[in-house]
Amino acid sequence: MKKLFIILSLVSVQNLKSQTSTGALSDKYVLVIHGGAGTILKSQMSPEKEKAYTDALNTALEKGYAILKNGGTALDAVEVVVRYLEDNPLFNAGKGAVFTNEGKNELDAAIMNGKTLAAGSVAGVTVIKNPITAARTVMEKSPHVMMTGRGAEQFATEQGLEIVDPSYFYTEDRWNGLQRAKKQDSLKQQQTEKKSSLKQPENHDDKYGTVGAVALDRYGNLAAATSTGGMSNKKFGRIGDAPIIGAGTYANNKTAAISCTGWGEFYIRLVLAKTVSDMMEFGKMKLTDATNEMVVKQLPALGGDGGLIAVDKDGNIAMPFCTEGMYRGYVKQDGRKFVMIYKE
Repeated sequence: MKKLFIILSLVSVQNLKSQTSTGALSDKYVLVIHGGAGTILKSQMSPEKEKAYTDALNTALEKGYAILKNGGTALDAVEVVVRYLEDNPLFNAGKGAVFTNEGKNELDAAIMNGKTLAAGSVAGVTVIKNPITAARTVMEKSPHVMMTGRGAEQFATEQGLEIVDPSYFYTEDRWNGLQRAKKQDSLKQQQTEKKSSLKQPENHDDKYGTVGAVALDRYGNLAAATSTGGMSNKKFGRIGDAPIIGAGTYANNKTAAISCTGWGEFYIRLVLAKTVSDMMEFGKMKLTDATNEMVVKQLPALGGDGGLIAVDKDGNIAMPFCTEGMYRGYVKQDGRKFVMIYKE
């Protein structure tokens, strides 16, 4: 009996040590965000609009930082940040999403837990106010990873998520953008029809604006979240990389959390986010080297462009892009926020 008690005591001590090593709060936590990449030039940005973007990115960082500082999870932080960006009409996600060729707003989002590799996403939804919350609900309340269209909307409704009239997503700026895109496409129609089946999507210069967040929390866990209105003037129910796990969104505690923004077709072909993780896990590459290889070399070599944000398991960050600019920012445990828009 005495021997059994000693054995049980030793087991209890080992379990306590295990819980402490995996559950104790660390002093290291990081949040990185983006609001899209593309042709973003200072010469074309008014001081008022630049301030609006800068203020929005700072507010997003503040919201996520507060969660991480108080011991909240990376999952909670990235969801709250992306929800805020979805509600801000400056960005191509949620309120203020771009319009399809039919004049609709079709929204995509994904979220991933680096600790468990659990993931959820929705695509082509039109009435869910916050698609990122729908994506998390798919992850946590269903056996599935991805839901699309009316089915995803029915699921969100049954789960009690906020449903809105499609007119909620309308903004005049995005509507005018659709009209410009249609006019450009009309002028280019003859040239476009002569190209191959892998021709460039219409309105290449005006389609970016995905939002995303990646975080490392005080428990050492990673998470990634991405949300988008897709490509302006898109047709045929086109879906990009944002809701596709491994293409535009990925998180793995062994490597990094990654959220992408850019020309989705190429991110899908490159399985870009997962490839970065694999390069780190199996190729033993550093985060900066892996992300630069994919975004600065492989992506443009294939004909695409864009950027990504990432944080690795040690708290290192990367924000490479191969466009004229990318709305981006980060904050670490010291609380100092950094926000950038243009090429440095």
